[in-house]
Amino acid sequence: MTSISVENNYLTLINVFTVAPENQKKLVDLLILATEESVVKITGFISSSLHKSLDGTKVTMYAQWRSIEDYQNMRNNPTASPYLEEALKIATFEPGMYKVVKTFLPAI
Repeated sequence: MTSISVENNYLTLINVFTVAPENQKKLVDLLILATEESVVKITGFISSSLHKSLDGTKVTMYAQWRSIEDYQNMRNNPTASPYLEEALKIATFEPGMYKVVKTFLPAI
C-alpha cells in the first residue's frame, strides 16, 4: 500500500509519459501488465499508483522503492526491460527520482 511519509525514507519515482490521446489506453494497459507481471515481484518494490490525464496526453506512474539500488536492479531485470522498450514506441518518458520532504493533511 502506498504510504507517503518523510519517515519511511523510500525512493520515490514520478515518471511522466507523454502520449498521443489515441495511444493512452494502450500505454496504460502496457504499464499495468508490466507492473503486475514483473515489477511487483522484484525485491525492494514497495508500491505504485498509475494515473492518466483527462486530456489523454499523459500517463504518470508514482512508485516507491526501498532503495535506489533496488530500483536499478529492476531497470536491469530482463523481464522488466521489454515493457519500457515497448512503451517508448508510443510515448516519450520523463523519469524523476524524489525524496519526500513534507506531507500535508487537512486542518481539523
